[in-house]
Amino acid sequence: MKVNNKEYEIIKLLGKGKGGYSYLVSYQGSVYTLKKIHHEPCEYYTFYNKMESELNDYRRLSALNIVMPKLLEVDKENEIIIKEYIEGKTVLEKILADEDISAELRSIKTIADYLKDNNINIDYYPSNFILKNERLYYVDYECNAYMSQYDFDNWGQKYWSRSEELLKTIN
Repeated sequence: MKVNNKEYEIIKLLGKGKGGYSYLVSYQGSVYTLKKIHHEPCEYYTFYNKMESELNDYRRLSALNIVMPKLLEVDKENEIIIKEYIEGKTVLEKILADEDISAELRSIKTIADYLKDNNINIDYYPSNFILKNERLYYVDYECNAYMSQYDFDNWGQKYWSRSEELLKTIN
């Protein structure tokens, strides 16, 4: 896939979210995450300008020092971003494999409290988080104004277990 005159080789699809498809890609011997914005309908979320939202959300969370992959390159014309690839299992993968996520839970609660104090919610779905070197990375950039019904305690935590809500989302 061509991004700003650089040819990235797609290795595999990492996932599909509300806003785009994320791929593991390589360029000149290094690996990255390439996110290609899509315009498929989403029945429960309204986007205005996905690309601008992505960039604004990254800036907003960066200003708060949220641990995330670095944004490395932007191709606005083709609606693609290149970001640092964070290697490791997502919290969702660990949950489904019945692995211990106690370190991730401690971290997410600290992050959620901090974001609440700053009037922000993020997408707490467990596929958006990877623990690497004892740091919990939020690998998405989405954020919104704080609303209690979408904070970790009222929305996110039900997905951080092998609950019925989690199983419905993956089937």
